[in-house]
Amino acid sequence: MTRRALILIEGHRGIGLRYVQAARSLGLHPITLSADPARYDYLAAESIETIRVDTDNLDALIHECSRLAGTYEIAGITGFAGDDESIYATVGKLCRHFDLPGPNPASVERCCDKFTQRQLLAEAGVPIPAYRLAANASEVESSAAEIGLPVILKPAVGSGSIGVRLCRTFEEVAEHTTYLFSEKHIWRSSPRILVEEFANGPDYGAYIMGNEIIGIESAEYNCQPHFVCSEGTFPAPLTDDEYRLIADISLSCLQALGLGWGPTCIQFRRTERGPVVIEANPRLGGGPQPVHLAYGIDLVTEHIKLVIGREANLRRSHSHVPAWRSLLPDRDGILEWIDGESRAAAIPGVAEVKFYVGPKTSIVRRGDYRDSMEYVIAVSSYRSRTKSALQRATELIDWSITPFPTELEQSAVPRLSAPTQISAAQE
Repeated sequence: MTRRALILIEGHRGIGLRYVQAARSLGLHPITLSADPARYDYLAAESIETIRVDTDNLDALIHECSRLAGTYEIAGITGFAGDDESIYATVGKLCRHFDLPGPNPASVERCCDKFTQRQLLAEAGVPIPAYRLAANASEVESSAAEIGLPVILKPAVGSGSIGVRLCRTFEEVAEHTTYLFSEKHIWRSSPRILVEEFANGPDYGAYIMGNEIIGIESAEYNCQPHFVCSEGTFPAPLTDDEYRLIADISLSCLQALGLGWGPTCIQFRRTERGPVVIEANPRLGGGPQPVHLAYGIDLVTEHIKLVIGREANLRRSHSHVPAWRSLLPDRDGILEWIDGESRAAAIPGVAEVKFYVGPKTSIVRRGDYRDSMEYVIAVSSYRSRTKSALQRATELIDWSITPFPTELEQSAVPRLSAPTQISAAQE
């Protein structure tokens, strides 16, 4: 009997392993196609079949999937974006090519271009921040002046808050514009900057599967002028009217953007004029674990069911309150040690503790999702009890980072003369 395979395009340090485990629980054989499999340590650890291929090359992916179809029955194809959301459009194109269930690639492409997304939402009357598109430094400055400080500068195409910054002065606008247009920022499309009004207020994220609102999470973003999500609670403490308003706007977003298949997450800020949409993303929001702990709905498994043509089960089996926290470094340098994982995991109510880094890791803060060193999530029937367990657990985790030496310190280190240098073979 031919084995049924689930093709995963690229991987993900947070949820990639969950997809592998869920695929296996559904009787599927997971196969990962990646340009650099070494980026995902769980692939080797779990002995997952992995194929190196240029995932930016649609023809190469079609060729590889066609070759695999000679050995396996391809049950479905999905994938992960990382810092390149074009992967989702590629997944949609692959699904169309092989006549498999998947997202509409044209809708995904429109959604992933933040300027196009803004235009479509504005045309549909969805509340969004004021915005302008700029292709050079002069346009950025004039756009900031038109909108009024403070403003947000972000790449028109990108994810994970990479390159996103709050600018309160024109000097900061100029500084960040120079950075984005320099070689320090990697562009995956033509360089264009979105200049946006700073929508100030609490953050929320709507979890959606198909056209059904699963729930709304409250989130906290620290480290201004950058935006790094550091904590979340699910479900958010909202009144019924507040929930309905965000849910209605979320459904309007789906219609305006042509979404409605599979997972979508929509980020909001609740401002003085009400909730405004910051971004809509055609993927699972954050991590699916809070929804699973809160309602018993495993979004990863239910997503895979859709991918392979089955019906998703989104019924709640219980109602709890999880909360999570990402621990962020306070400096750049070498992580000498990090511990407390087992002590934190032993706290009653703690559901998971996951370290993303280990000793001797080089820590360079970028001001985006990659800054997180570890993740802790707790759950109970009461919000206050959950928050208490989360606080106790994170207090038990500690680390030491030795700052990188300054240029002056480096120049003061004596160098060995050539005749006395020790080679690796001699050590």
